[in-house]
Amino acid sequence: MSQIKDRVEKLIQTNPVMMFSKSFCPYCKKAKATLKELNVEPGICELDEDSEGRAIQDYLKEKTSQNTVPNIFIKGQHVGGCDDLLAAKDNGSLSKMIAAL
Repeated sequence: MSQIKDRVEKLIQTNPVMMFSKSFCPYCKKAKATLKELNVEPGICELDEDSEGRAIQDYLKEKTSQNTVPNIFIKGQHVGGCDDLLAAKDNGSLSKMIAAL
């Protein structure tokens, strides 16, 4: 698991916005569209297309207590899923988070 942990942590730290996603997930598509509207290009790891996707999702659950996708991080901080991203957009906190990117 330490190899997976190292990989996930590196992705989170090297991408100002990092999304762990599944290519077929409607919530992931909505989160991607929301970020695109704000001119944000997230790093994306499609768990269903990655040979280590299951292990990555298991580690993310351990790290965040969230077992669903999308699983979004901004500047290394866990934001949550699509509903959390949309709530942050609606209350203005998302604009503040991405302003310093």
